[in-house]
Amino acid sequence: VQLQASGGGVVLPGGSLRLSCAASGLTFDMYGIGWFRQAPGKEREAVSCISSSGDSTFYEDSVKGRFIISRDNAKNTVYLQMNSLRPEDTAVYFCATDPVYGTTPVAERLCAWGHDLDAWGQGTQVTVSS
Repeated sequence: VQLQASGGGVVLPGGSLRLSCAASGLTFDMYGIGWFRQAPGKEREAVSCISSSGDSTFYEDSVKGRFIISRDNAKNTVYLQMNSLRPEDTAVYFCATDPVYGTTPVAERLCAWGHDLDAWGQGTQVTVSS
């Protein structure tokens, strides 16, 4: 399984970015995908997750109403649209899944199992700064 995260960059507070996670080596529409982030000196945390069908989504409280997760199974890609970005959103963002945990139909569970997921992308840096 290979996950390729992209779309990071430097943006002003209040700005927007769209991250992409392109997957290969798996039957994409069978697996949920999660976005996680790690800021300097902090532990990795779940940001948002989506189930294999896209019917179930989960957002960490601080990003609710600002971030939107979606997926295009025809393109084997999951997106994270990030709006109204804040300096505290600055982090390296990773996408991840797992051959077992990734099959859950409940996106919140996938996010909760973040530390146990087996397949991770390389991360993309998001910097929100004036």
